[in-house]
Amino acid sequence: MTVPPISFVLGVALWVLFFSKPCLTVFVSIDCGSSQSSTDENNIRWVGDGDYIQHGESHDVYLGSNPLSTLRAFPNRKKSCYSIRVGKGEKILTRASFYYGNYDKKFSPPVFDLQFDGNYWATVNSSSYYYVDYEAIYITKGNFTSICVAQTKPNQIPFISSLEVRSLDPTMYSHVDPNHALILQWRYAFGGNQTIRYPDDVFDRIWTPSFGIGLSEVKSEASGIDTSTAEDHPPQAALGNAVISSSTTQNMQFINRLPTEELPIYITAYFSEVNESAAGKRSIQMYVDNKPFLSPIVPPFGSVKEVYITNVTASANTSFVLQASATSTLPPVLNALEVYTLSDTLTAGTDSRDVQGLLQLQLAFEVLVEWSGDPCLPNPYNWDWIQCNSEVKPRVIALYLNGYNLRGTLPDFSSMNALEIIHLQNNTIEGPIPDFLGLLPNLKTLNLSNNRFNGSIPTSLKNKNIELVTTNNCLSGMKCQPLSDSPKKLPKSPLQFVSGDEPLGGGSEKIINNLNIAFIVAMQTLLLLVYSAVHF
Repeated sequence: MTVPPISFVLGVALWVLFFSKPCLTVFVSIDCGSSQSSTDENNIRWVGDGDYIQHGESHDVYLGSNPLSTLRAFPNRKKSCYSIRVGKGEKILTRASFYYGNYDKKFSPPVFDLQFDGNYWATVNSSSYYYVDYEAIYITKGNFTSICVAQTKPNQIPFISSLEVRSLDPTMYSHVDPNHALILQWRYAFGGNQTIRYPDDVFDRIWTPSFGIGLSEVKSEASGIDTSTAEDHPPQAALGNAVISSSTTQNMQFINRLPTEELPIYITAYFSEVNESAAGKRSIQMYVDNKPFLSPIVPPFGSVKEVYITNVTASANTSFVLQASATSTLPPVLNALEVYTLSDTLTAGTDSRDVQGLLQLQLAFEVLVEWSGDPCLPNPYNWDWIQCNSEVKPRVIALYLNGYNLRGTLPDFSSMNALEIIHLQNNTIEGPIPDFLGLLPNLKTLNLSNNRFNGSIPTSLKNKNIELVTTNNCLSGMKCQPLSDSPKKLPKSPLQFVSGDEPLGGGSEKIINNLNIAFIVAMQTLLLLVYSAVHF
């Protein structure tokens, strides 16, 4: 194979980074706990999760070839995360599914938290008998999105069965503040009897068939339904059927499964006329808590009318009613419905200076790559070996890496200038003690004992009033202890861990095999330079 010149490789890489479209098209389906790839009946390709996470336990739950037939459980971490490459600023749909299936023979389905990008998403109430899934729509703030499960109760082991991430059109679901996520409550296609998803819905939203008590199901007479002008791009298949009242005097009331507390909501209702030559006029008035909401709705034939309910709060006690308007001679009709609640304001994430420093530690010490997702958020689910303060954009104030089997030289993590405590004792760190440690303005405690540091203690540390422990090293005047014969792992390529916005950690996607060495080296150098110069 011919090796391209380094200058050519760097030029191509720069063009890709700075002049290509910033939005990546994402359609990822992860079969958690599996090492196999498969294609399901909807022509969706599922992959095992080995490229996205490096810890946890795989288990079978005996459901044939279904993606829910395996799961990954996490008995040893308070937070475990999958990190998936996305386009920065991209609007995505993320769906996480959970089927306990008594995999541990304990007949005790666990309860735990689900999180994304340092934000609380939902409390997972798993079941032995059926699966539960959770769906969120949000705009990404970095080049990766992290989906995490977190243990919240003793002996309640988090797990996950499958994870799906889909790109959405940026114009979709635009009637909501982008600093909030949409949390799906339900999504119905009325009047039909088939679940609708990809390929009928190119964005792979799942539309559950539904009917109404005392309502009739009806099939549209339209040969096709034009959805090109609909902002949320509903699939034609979800609009081909509807439910309809028996008369203009019969109301149509939504079954309300919202939580009991008042929450901000986002509802999209879809209306399409089902009769081509209806004898009369169909005009529908929507009521929220018995008050008219917006003007009457006239469903178009052969296309769709979207109606949005936004900027309101609702609960399980809120009523949503459709009825024929005063001028209507035909009863109300409804084709499809989506109901969401809004999340709290999305976090800005851990301070980028600390993210940069943690990335350098992960690049230097392979064992640390298993931690991914937001390092500090949501509180109190920080990484196991750090401590964070309680600021809105938290800072890392302590590193607790005592006995983590760190081998090699200490990288430069001087950007972590809020550090007060650094514990690095009982490892095999070698080389000189970096001068930057003495320049950290808030440092109070530095324990470097039982390593293999050599040379002398930097002047910056000698002149600093801190608690400094350096016993049992190879420093000047010390007797250097023999190095153990434990094998030393080779570090992984930094290409697996570098992200423009956060450390990729255990969620790295494997780089295509058989790239020539010149290209790998050039890309490593370029990405590290771009990471340092552009994002921080």
